[in-house]
Amino acid sequence: MMKKGVYAATLSVLDENGSLDIDETVSHAENIIKEGLHGVFFFGSTGQSQLISMAEKKELVSKLPLSKFKKNFHLGTGCNSLKETIEFIKYSIEYDFQNFLIMPPAYYKGNLEAGVFEFYAKIIQNIPKVKIILYNFEKLSGFKFEVNFVKKLVDSFPKNIIGCKDSTYNLYENLKIKNFLIFPGDESKLLKGLEIGCSGCISAIANVTHKLAREVFDNFEKNKPQTTNEKLIMVRHIFDNYNLISGLHSYMSTKNSKFKNLLPPLTLLNSKDSKELNKKLENIKFDLNKNIAA
Repeated sequence: MMKKGVYAATLSVLDENGSLDIDETVSHAENIIKEGLHGVFFFGSTGQSQLISMAEKKELVSKLPLSKFKKNFHLGTGCNSLKETIEFIKYSIEYDFQNFLIMPPAYYKGNLEAGVFEFYAKIIQNIPKVKIILYNFEKLSGFKFEVNFVKKLVDSFPKNIIGCKDSTYNLYENLKIKNFLIFPGDESKLLKGLEIGCSGCISAIANVTHKLAREVFDNFEKNKPQTTNEKLIMVRHIFDNYNLISGLHSYMSTKNSKFKNLLPPLTLLNSKDSKELNKKLENIKFDLNKNIAA
């Protein structure tokens, strides 16, 4: 069963031809777990999941059990197709994965609650042992989960709907369900969320703030004074000025050139914005290699 903690929506690393570099993708995930994260989710929106082929996703899943961090690995699905979502989950369960971050299909405007309910119901009917973390991100999917709708899903499928990543931020302060995991999608809301009963966070920017975010989490759990939360929030707010995927890859590519590769329509930041991002991070003395308060 998935637990409370700080998780990254981990980055996918591509080669020059736009193919998934499995070794580098796994290595990056392992490194940020070593540096503090409780775990990662492959193939969230940050991992370009909607743009990566099913064959590549399956190949990565088949390699994940080889890692000593396998128990810290979780999966997003990133498929608009219901059949492909079911196919990917069934395949992944064969490799002993249980927890899946699943967003409702995007693009079509028929995403009324009845249709979204049916989407999750069909997944569960086909895969009764699946554990689902709902992905509430209206900006991408066009659908916003409301408190009563989440409660309806949990009441209907109490063994399957185990949590929610809230990147629309209308749930984490208001949704109260016993033994239900709630993760804001922004580490600037990590401490506030923990104080009101949330479970941690699942964040794109945790790819670079892993040490800071873990320290905030651990200090809260141990009832110690918070010494890094302010800096954690500052880093997040700097990245929020840019497309998060473009900003992360531009920043990470200064350490590893393979992060320069993105699938269209995604691009790196332009030269001006990239320099500006790096300068702002330097100004607050944030260094990816240290990732601690200076």
